[in-house]
Amino acid sequence: MRRARAGRRLLLIALCAAIAWVVLAHSTPLLRHPIAALLLIRAEAPQQLPVPVRGVRRSQLRNTWGAPRSGGRAHQGIDIFAPRGREIVSTTRGLVVTVGQNALGGRIVRVLGPGGHWHYYAHLEQFGPIAEGELIAEGTVLGTVGDSGNARGTPPHLHYGIYRFRGGALNPFVFLSPTGR
Repeated sequence: MRRARAGRRLLLIALCAAIAWVVLAHSTPLLRHPIAALLLIRAEAPQQLPVPVRGVRRSQLRNTWGAPRSGGRAHQGIDIFAPRGREIVSTTRGLVVTVGQNALGGRIVRVLGPGGHWHYYAHLEQFGPIAEGELIAEGTVLGTVGDSGNARGTPPHLHYGIYRFRGGALNPFVFLSPTGR
């Protein structure tokens, strides 16, 4: 009798653990592809990236890194101005971690890329045919240029940011600029 009760208790614990894993895996994209995420984190980050807005040349980019923003913040990315609706593409292969919204960025997409760098795409007009937890290739359409979030009413643009896996923003202009400056 005691052995049967212990067996049922063990089965219940295993069942609860399995349910918890399924719930977490479906709510946390990194858990859907843990090996791919680990390989991306361990991979070498590219030193040069393509411009993430179709039809925008590197020579058209301006380094807006560090510019003052509301609330005493500094700009942790660059703004890439383009016509509303222009396609935004992933600068790297990676794992789509977020397809959603926040107050500052409006419609946003976050991609975990090589080197464990988070690539942050903000102010989108619309999302592309992507989903959280999806593994994507460089050049995958993430959405279109807009002015969502705190950019409402400004000229349409993409805010593009790069963040280290363990914190700290990087200046994307350095990776997108042909001169690296």
